[in-house]
Amino acid sequence: MTQTTARRKRATLRDVADATGLSPAGVSYALRGQRVSAATEARVRAAAARIGFRSDPIARALRGGATGLVGMIGGSLDDFWHQEFASELQRSLRRYGRHMLLADAGGDPAAEIALAESLSDQRVDGLVALPVASDSDAWLPIVRAVPTVAVGAALPAPAGAVRFAAEAGFELVLDHLREAGHSRILVLSMGTHRPPRRAGVRTVRCGFAPADGRAAALRALDRGDAPTAVFALSDALAYGAYMACADLGLDIPGDVAVAGFDDHPLSPLVAPPLTSVSWDTAAAAAAAAEMLAGAIDDGTSAGEVVVPPRLRPRRSTAAQPRA
Repeated sequence: MTQTTARRKRATLRDVADATGLSPAGVSYALRGQRVSAATEARVRAAAARIGFRSDPIARALRGGATGLVGMIGGSLDDFWHQEFASELQRSLRRYGRHMLLADAGGDPAAEIALAESLSDQRVDGLVALPVASDSDAWLPIVRAVPTVAVGAALPAPAGAVRFAAEAGFELVLDHLREAGHSRILVLSMGTHRPPRRAGVRTVRCGFAPADGRAAALRALDRGDAPTAVFALSDALAYGAYMACADLGLDIPGDVAVAGFDDHPLSPLVAPPLTSVSWDTAAAAAAAAEMLAGAIDDGTSAGEVVVPPRLRPRRSTAAQPRA
């Protein structure tokens, strides 16, 4: 017996129609809860369950229906905040009867465009993107083809946006470090945000993973004019700075102050607890899900939500810099 004949045949809409005595169109209406009585709907659903029929979301989308699926493109899942946001987004999408397909761009602008195009071709109902290259012209045909909400940085209209008031967050942390007496500050950036130019502030671009933050902090801290404070634009990079300080035998905050930018759930638990900026991840995910659901269901303009920052001072920045 061949593998093809041994494999169980997938039940079809025609099989359900034969089992119920209805037409395929009647079965389709019943499974969607349209144009039939409650008793007929229940009878059709029972028959479908009995013979193992499952609706094909791609086929349904090709007939003009919804798949119930939303694609999310993480800029880089090496970033712990992107992981946290994905978890919160899935939880929020369930409230609207939708599920999420998660794709990781790995920090690669070309990969995120390819993933967005692939998800659009698979007929997802909408997209949520954490773009690493929001200024790419390749986004425009995508956001015109499928309802899209960008998180972190805005994409071209008609895409909606959940933006973070990053500039205000930068000012909160830099002012906090200045008030603590730090005049040499290293900023670790993934490249998705551009901190302001200030005297004594040097920005180094690295990747998204803690290992990237560790390598960049090691290079900067192991030199004569080493910074007295490290401001990482993600808590994942801040954890890398913690590892670099451990490698070099530096005390936090006695030798080096460290601050992050996500207030990840682990940040109050590391030693010492990490000063960071909170963006209320759960609220941001809920706003993105609500915005996208409205664009999908009603064709409404997705609009824009701006999330304000909140500084969470902890012991990692508590000490004055040593001479």
